[in-house]
Amino acid sequence: MRPRLGEVLHFSEDPAITRFVPHVAATAQQPEAYVWAVDADRASDYWFPRQCPRAMAWVRPGTTGADRDRIVGAGCGERVHAIEFGWLDAMRTTRVYAYRFAAEPFRPFGDGDAPHAHVAEEPIVPLGPPEPVGNLLDCHAAAGIQLRVLDNLWPFWDQVIASTLGFSGIRLRNAKPRP
Repeated sequence: MRPRLGEVLHFSEDPAITRFVPHVAATAQQPEAYVWAVDADRASDYWFPRQCPRAMAWVRPGTTGADRDRIVGAGCGERVHAIEFGWLDAMRTTRVYAYRFAAEPFRPFGDGDAPHAHVAEEPIVPLGPPEPVGNLLDCHAAAGIQLRVLDNLWPFWDQVIASTLGFSGIRLRNAKPRP
């Protein structure tokens, strides 16, 4: 599930939203109110239950072969996502929906050349009804993204953030405590 050309997506477990109003997210690090969405490059970051902690890493220009082989795995693609065992049942059973928006009212949000999101500062009406994302495990498999199920995310996360890979961690506050 990725946006089409000229679109961005918002993922939700709620299939009944008809209008998105800018708000300050509970986890926001900025005071501005936004409607949040993602482009095709970051859509896979949201093929998870909303509260599921996840650590994600991907090959980018400048990634060393040693880091790629050590973290992603030799011959294992370009991207790896990790969750904890305690979230596996939710990955199998949670229904996630994608809302399609026209990209025009949104602007990139995040660091430099690789924004992690797109934001709008006005109410947004989806282009149509939400679309079921489908089986979240199958989404990862179809996209060639490794999905690792770990006892604890922190050892993996610590290796990722010290590497030359691109990375993102979402809802890490919901992960088990560090060992």
